[in-house]
Amino acid sequence: MEPFTIEPAQASHRRDWVGAIVTQEVRQDGQRLFTKGQRLVPGDFDALASLTEAIHAVRLTEDEVHEDIAGRRLAEAIAGENLKIRGPAQSRYNLAATIKGLLRVDAGGVIAANLLPGIAVFTMQDRLVVLPGKVVTGAKIAPVAIPEATLHQVEDQTRGKPLVRVVPFLPLTVGVITTEQLTGRPRERFQTSVEQKIGWYGGTLLRLEIVASDPALVAAAMSAMIDEGADLILTAGGNTIDPIDPTFLALTRIGAEIVRFGAPTHPGSMFWLAYRGPIPVFNLASCSMYSKSTVADLVLPWIMTGEVVGNRQLAELGYGGLLDRGMGFRFPPYGAHQADSKDEL
Repeated sequence: MEPFTIEPAQASHRRDWVGAIVTQEVRQDGQRLFTKGQRLVPGDFDALASLTEAIHAVRLTEDEVHEDIAGRRLAEAIAGENLKIRGPAQSRYNLAATIKGLLRVDAGGVIAANLLPGIAVFTMQDRLVVLPGKVVTGAKIAPVAIPEATLHQVEDQTRGKPLVRVVPFLPLTVGVITTEQLTGRPRERFQTSVEQKIGWYGGTLLRLEIVASDPALVAAAMSAMIDEGADLILTAGGNTIDPIDPTFLALTRIGAEIVRFGAPTHPGSMFWLAYRGPIPVFNLASCSMYSKSTVADLVLPWIMTGEVVGNRQLAELGYGGLLDRGMGFRFPPYGAHQADSKDEL
């Protein structure tokens, strides 16, 4: 990249300036004549000759790629499934979700890309639920051009393993069992809350079953729901700190294995997750609390994509696990189905 100064007095005879890149925004008499990164063409020379002061530009070498073209290639290299590339806007390309789903970001890959000179990739956090139209990533070349070799490095790093993708939710069938003896309005509120949340993901509530606090009855209810096609079972009620609580004994009876008891979050530290074969089973907050966002609302989206969640994923919740009001952005935007355009870049 060769920097040089454009003198207005020379504009009439410097045809070698064609193809050069202006490196600053140029205004005169309140009008914008040139933008940063603009490539000069023969039709620009009258405007150059009219300038009252010199401006800066660069000539690119054969092995350098203009920021607009390079930015597009960068965006294409990092983009995975269910993302649409938008731009350029100030040489930045945005990746927007095309579906409602779970955002997955390869944080290590983003860091590796950004270690290369001139590369700028910036994303939302991994594992956020996003809506169609939501901008989840930006990609930009910082200088006005970048060596072809640097672009090849990014493309090689991301070939077959894009850095950002949106995973769709699956239409799972969900059974809900509670040992809390709900009647009337409390039961109605609980069932409505559960139905709305499951339905928002595209899932279906098999049924809400209220069961007495008896291990045999809870186990029978779980087994029946699995036999009827439940892909996920949610439980509520009981005493999560009691190792012989009927729900825990029922898990043993149906051959389920607990992946983890206790989540490194607040609220939600009494969360647990088990699997009976491929069927996940986990607990909700008490029925009266389920309308509020807890750790269950962070794990449910993972399950609804079909992900098999292990101890490692739950342990990672501890980083950012203090779920105060400032963490509201981490929870699914229940009730919304399209990104708010006011929130976009």
